[in-house]
Amino acid sequence: MIPQYLVDFDLSGLPTVQTDCIVIGSGIAGLFTAIKASEDRKVIMITKKTLMESNTRYAQGGIAAVFAEDDSPAYHRQDTLMAGAGLNSSAAVDVLVNEGPEGVRELIRLGTLFDKENGVIALTQEGAHSHRRILHANGDATGYEIVRALAEQVAEHKNIEVWDEHFVIDLITDGGECVGALVQRPGGGRLFLQADATILCSGGAGQLYRYTTNPEVATGDGVAIAYRAGAHIRDMEFIQFHPTALSYPGAPRFLISEAVRGEGAVLRNINGERFMERYHELLELAPRDIVARAIVSEMEQTKSTFVYLDITHESAEMVRHRFPTIYQTCMSYGLDITSDWIPVAPAAHYMMGGIKTDLNGESNIARLFACGEVSSTGVQGANRLASNSLSEAVVFGRRIVERIRQLPPLDRSVVAAGCDEGRVESPTQAIVERRLKLQKVMVRYAGLRRNEEMLSKGLDELKRQLPIFHSALTKREEYEFANMLTCCLLITEAALARHESRGAHYREDYPQRNDAEWQKHLLLIRELGIVEELSDDV
Repeated sequence: MIPQYLVDFDLSGLPTVQTDCIVIGSGIAGLFTAIKASEDRKVIMITKKTLMESNTRYAQGGIAAVFAEDDSPAYHRQDTLMAGAGLNSSAAVDVLVNEGPEGVRELIRLGTLFDKENGVIALTQEGAHSHRRILHANGDATGYEIVRALAEQVAEHKNIEVWDEHFVIDLITDGGECVGALVQRPGGGRLFLQADATILCSGGAGQLYRYTTNPEVATGDGVAIAYRAGAHIRDMEFIQFHPTALSYPGAPRFLISEAVRGEGAVLRNINGERFMERYHELLELAPRDIVARAIVSEMEQTKSTFVYLDITHESAEMVRHRFPTIYQTCMSYGLDITSDWIPVAPAAHYMMGGIKTDLNGESNIARLFACGEVSSTGVQGANRLASNSLSEAVVFGRRIVERIRQLPPLDRSVVAAGCDEGRVESPTQAIVERRLKLQKVMVRYAGLRRNEEMLSKGLDELKRQLPIFHSALTKREEYEFANMLTCCLLITEAALARHESRGAHYREDYPQRNDAEWQKHLLLIRELGIVEELSDDV
């Protein structure tokens, strides 16, 4: 079993810092929630790198909310439920689609500058959306603009203290409540940070896979530390692979936004043939899991490592104006997307599962909340609808703060927590080697397409790394690897247990969706293993 704590410690021998609210992570979820919480309480915001480094920063497409006159929350709800493949919580989706527009307006009030056309907010359309409801900024740099605006607010706020280069090793619980966190300082010293409420906003886990659109920091830390603390983790088998990441020699797996297809780009195999009509009636705008598997199928049939995304039929001026970041990035590698087809392949992109929360973002552990990609609110189901993630973070961030305001003050008496497992030996194998091997195992055995043989082999490979939990860990990269291994085990175990294909989870040996037996969630609980939970809508 994975232990409750990663390291040996004794709180009585550590310095204690107290605050009202801890926010762990600096993406849109962390920044927005910290700003809302700071209106009437002190906040310490922890980021393991810097305020500007998060998945949100690299989000291109935009944020989904109903703004057009011909659109409605009912349409947005219908689209979200269709993409989620029977595992959404209809109550959570109702919250998202009805409260999303006001959340976006709040982002605007906080300084976010969304693109406009003729003085009106510009809207685009993305895959599986029935209407144009995607707001964007600087063409294809929406995430960066949101982070810029919110980070400026955070930096200037007297009630928010930002701790850069700090790492949350574990959560501290006492009497069934989360009372704070064990934190490592940049120099290596540790402290106990105590608070009335702890909010995990630590983002996703794309780095579990060799090829990902996520930055280096996306190592699944929040899910892993919550799991160790006893939180219920839900739906980890559902990992979304973005269909179109740049696949070009010497270039990183740079995201080519779904909005490119929304603006008319088509997919072609290496023979130049458009192929999506063979896979889905929505063609290039089908749900992401379908497009990603279609691309892999074409790659296999043509013995290629990529397909092409072609937007050359659109005007060069429009392409450069609408997608300046993608245009400039591709140009830096010698690709002119106004005249060249873009070589693309799927890459790990988004984690639908996470820490199970209620409609106020609270986990099963009192005073522990989760917001953004690290959470499982019920909005995303088995497959996230494009651009719903940024909306979710804002909507549930506000709800979390409203719930925190109802909490009684924490009993600040001495917490007698500690751990002594006699860990003395440092890890023997270099962490960078272990990390690369883990990423390759996940791509090979628990990727876009799965079966029992592959998943079982992958699980055996992962279990060989379990001794890391009994080593004396002292560095950020060591904690990260332990967290990555935890998440990989959860994903693989859940994928092995789900005997069907649904949303982003595709089993070759169970290729059909099976609502009669599998319209349910899988909860992963440290002391119980896998527990089945009926979907809200069964």
